[in-house]
Amino acid sequence: QAYPHDPLAYTQGLAFERGELFEGTGKYRESTLRRVDLPSGRVLQSVRLPNDAFGEGITVRGGEVFQLTWRNQYGIVYDRSTLRELRRFRYQGEGWGLTHDGTHLILSDGSSTLRFLDPKTFRVVRQLMVRSGGRRVANLNELEYVRGEILANIWYKDYVARISPASGEVLGWIDLYTLVPDGLDRESVANGIAYDEENDRLFVTGKNWPKLYEIRLVAP
Repeated sequence: QAYPHDPLAYTQGLAFERGELFEGTGKYRESTLRRVDLPSGRVLQSVRLPNDAFGEGITVRGGEVFQLTWRNQYGIVYDRSTLRELRRFRYQGEGWGLTHDGTHLILSDGSSTLRFLDPKTFRVVRQLMVRSGGRRVANLNELEYVRGEILANIWYKDYVARISPASGEVLGWIDLYTLVPDGLDRESVANGIAYDEENDRLFVTGKNWPKLYEIRLVAP
């Protein structure tokens, strides 16, 4: 099923929690955190990041929304109901994708390594190398934790990796090739994964895509 999506949204993060869709967008002077109406694609609420910040991945945990920045080395924590900034946290390196497994935040930085962070202190408690067939999988981007697996967009690729949180091994791939819109530039890649746990629905979109898709996984 396809839903409208703001074609001006340079999607960096997507999350669905208790009936609400949240989206983080990027680019300097344009980065936002949004609350979005799924059926219409209308932006219900939006807050701007500082002009010198490039917004990246987001996740919702409890009553808070966490958002990364690309090279600023800090993330922002918002109140989920108001989107008011509550505090900021620091991390080393770049911020790309973000999700959580119920216990830890999981952060990607464009490499093949995922970092598990304590959600209170933001200290790294574990690192996970992602491999497929013995080879490292680089450019891990937007993340979502779905039914005991970590799903990850791969920058400049039209497929999503299904990653074992225990071993880091890629369990399979989700091919999004048929969903990629025509006529967009090279930067408008697939990026954005959200899971509605209550209703077992999986959503994907991309940077500046005019549609957001609810997909169902089938074996090839």
